[in-house]
Amino acid sequence: MNTSDFFYDLPPELIAQTPLDRRDGSRLMTLDKATGAVGHAHFYDLPRYLRPGDCLVLNDSRVLPARLIGRREPGGGACEVLLLTDRGDRTWECLVRPGRKLRPGARVTFGEGELTGEVTETLPDGNRLVRFDYQGIFLEVLERLGRMPLPPYIKAELQDQERYQTVYSREVGSAAAPTAGLHFTRDLLAQVEAMGVKVCYVTLHVGLGTFRPVSEARLEDHAMHAEFCTVPPETADAVNQTKAAGGRVVCVGTTSCRTVESWAGEDGRLRAGSGWTDIYIYPGYRFKALDCLVTNFHLPQSTLIMLVSALAGRENVLAAYREAVAERYRFFSFGDAMFIY
Repeated sequence: MNTSDFFYDLPPELIAQTPLDRRDGSRLMTLDKATGAVGHAHFYDLPRYLRPGDCLVLNDSRVLPARLIGRREPGGGACEVLLLTDRGDRTWECLVRPGRKLRPGARVTFGEGELTGEVTETLPDGNRLVRFDYQGIFLEVLERLGRMPLPPYIKAELQDQERYQTVYSREVGSAAAPTAGLHFTRDLLAQVEAMGVKVCYVTLHVGLGTFRPVSEARLEDHAMHAEFCTVPPETADAVNQTKAAGGRVVCVGTTSCRTVESWAGEDGRLRAGSGWTDIYIYPGYRFKALDCLVTNFHLPQSTLIMLVSALAGRENVLAAYREAVAERYRFFSFGDAMFIY
C-alpha cells in the first residue's frame, strides 16, 4: 500500500491547542468496524458502549517533564534539550537545539547550575548523548526544572502540567502522553468497574517517533521505532479470563493496543513479560487479542492512523475522519476521541 493512501485534509483550526476544562467532556465518535456506521456522543457516555464482562486495558506510563531550557557554557547562549531514552550512567539520548552549537564536548547548564550536562556523542540520526551531573534524585530535579514535551503542533503553553498526564499514570518514562487516556476521570473509571468491566494496566513508554509521519512512499518500507513495554501477570490473567468467558478486550490507545498485541500468542492468549517492541500494525494485520479500541484522531500518514485502519478498514476510517472534520471535532493530543467496536 502507499503511504499517501492514508492522507486526509485537516483544517489547522481543528487541531486542539488546549485541553477542555472537563476531561470526560470531549466528544466521542463511535465506529462500527464491520459496517462503518458512525455515531456521536460524549466521552462520559463511554459506559453505554461497554458491557459487563469486558476488559479495559490502560497504559499507566507517566510523562517525563523532559523538556529542559538552559544555556550553553561558556557564552550563555540559549539551548533546549529534550530527553528521549535513559542510556544509564547518567547519560540520556536527547534531541537538542541548536544542533550546530551542541556537538561533542559542548556543556550546558540548567536552573542556575542545579543541573549540568555534557554532549558526549552525536548519533547517526542526529540525536545526542548527554551525560548529566546533579545532586540528589534525577526525577526530582526534572520535576523542578523540566517542562512537558508537548507535540510540535501544540503552540499554546500548558497551564497545568497534570493535564498532559492521565489520572492513573504512575510509571515514569514516556516522552509523550498516551493521549487516549487523557479523557478518563477517576469517577468514570469507578463507574466502569461498578458495571462489571475489569480495569487493568500495561506500561508502554511512548517515544516521540510514534507521532512522526511515515516518509517512505510504500508503508511497508517504514522502519518502526522500538519502545519498552510491560504486561503484568494480573493483566495477562484478566485478559485471558475475559477472552475465555466471551468478553471483549478494549484497549485504550494505540500504545495499549501495541503492547497487548506484542505479548499475545497466535492463539490470542496474553503472556506476562517486559521488553522492547517495534510491532508495526497496518492493514492486513490480524489482531490476536484486541477486540475494541478507544483512540484519539491521528495525524495523516502516521503509523497510528494505519493501525486504526488495520482494525476498522481504511475506507471506514477515512470516511469517519471526513465526518469528524465536517462535524468540527477537535483533533490530536488534546482533541476528541473515537470508540471502535
